[in-house]
Amino acid sequence: MARKSLFAREAKRKRLYEKYKEIRETLKKEGRYDEMQELPRNSSLIRQRNRCVVTGRQRAYYRKFGLSRLVFREKALRGEIPGVKKASW
Repeated sequence: MARKSLFAREAKRKRLYEKYKEIRETLKKEGRYDEMQELPRNSSLIRQRNRCVVTGRQRAYYRKFGLSRLVFREKALRGEIPGVKKASW
């Protein structure tokens, strides 16, 4: 399990993104990039990372399931993910 501070940091980034979303879009349309530089860095969408909801792992993340590859494999083998089974041929 990831530290709670990592989840809190991601939540803060989402809040900042929502807060400055409209301002950022209008500045971008008008081409006022100097003023965009003064906005908080964490208010940019690119700063957000996808994290596994179980472990908080950010790498090897499957968007469709919201899980990392490790948790996905465990749940799939236990049959907890509908429609997923181990391939064999």
